[in-house]
Amino acid sequence: ENTAERDIITTASATVVVDDVTVAARAVSNAAVARDRYVESMNVGTSGEVPIDPATGMAYDSMTYPYSSEGAWVTVRVPTDQLAGLIDELSDMGQVTASSINRQDVTEQTVDLEARIEAGQASVDRLLELMAQATSTADLIAAEAALAERQATLESYQQQLDSLEGLIELSSLTVTITPRVETVEANPAGFGDGIAAGWNGLVATLNGIVVALGFLIPWIAAIAVIGLVVWGIIRLVRGARRTKDAPARQGSDPDAGAGTDA
Repeated sequence: ENTAERDIITTASATVVVDDVTVAARAVSNAAVARDRYVESMNVGTSGEVPIDPATGMAYDSMTYPYSSEGAWVTVRVPTDQLAGLIDELSDMGQVTASSINRQDVTEQTVDLEARIEAGQASVDRLLELMAQATSTADLIAAEAALAERQATLESYQQQLDSLEGLIELSSLTVTITPRVETVEANPAGFGDGIAAGWNGLVATLNGIVVALGFLIPWIAAIAVIGLVVWGIIRLVRGARRTKDAPARQGSDPDAGAGTDA
């Protein structure tokens, strides 16, 4: 089946890494205007908004279309036959890191709407003929009421078809623009650098231990002197108590008194 005879709605997206976000956003907009079309929506900065898919009216999934709050996004409408050229042009603005094109076949919807419009128009034409042939006021009023209802339905179908044809004629491209971030390459140290770093660490640790001991020695000596003084006082007190208690123990000892009488 020939694709050219099908009614296709085409939407595309791309992510571009650039040096200047504002300049790139302006370049995408100018590229759309240069094709005699327009910018559908744009956001530059940190407002936190996310792109909207014009085909569904839903926000793009951030996992599929990553968006940086420091970047921008631009949605443009261009003729479908010029979409591929615009996507190729993005590589001149920066580094294209991702791109995708989605095509939705709506041929059955357009055929159905065209059939409904044709039937609705035929119904309107018949009612107009009936109104012209009406012989009474009641018949004329009934035909007018039916005509108003059929015309409203017909206009609704026509609006839906016009919307579809607009989406078919003009493709939508959403470009997510992110700023370039400079990466810092790691410079791993060699084996000799590792040994030097380890030796320096060991020396620093030993120096720290020596300084700590130098700080603690005076305190240790002072505590030792205080301990000796306390120990000497305790011994003197105990010796005095023993000397005081010795005569009392001798006076109360019966064996000591019997020996004296003998």
